[in-house]
Amino acid sequence: MVEQPGCHYCTAWTEDLGPIYPKTAEGDYAPLRRVRMAELPPEGVTLARGVSFTPTFILVEDGRELARIEGYPGEDFFWGLLSMLLEEHTDFADSAETH
Repeated sequence: MVEQPGCHYCTAWTEDLGPIYPKTAEGDYAPLRRVRMAELPPEGVTLARGVSFTPTFILVEDGRELARIEGYPGEDFFWGLLSMLLEEHTDFADSAETH
């Protein structure tokens, strides 16, 4: 999660989903790492393009960006977008079935 100080939507995500996320199948599969925009890119990570909006949720595997969600459209939309992103770019659906 790319964030920056004063980001209202970052705060909203943290309040709405921050406590829940690590307890979900999605959070278990794709643990959240918070990075400030000024610290991009984190060491060992190659981004597909720059980050213009916060929050931006970037799915990374082996140090390479697979996909991203730009912004926080609210709880209901976030879960749907995250599920689509994980199912399209990873084996998340297969791993969720085995749990």
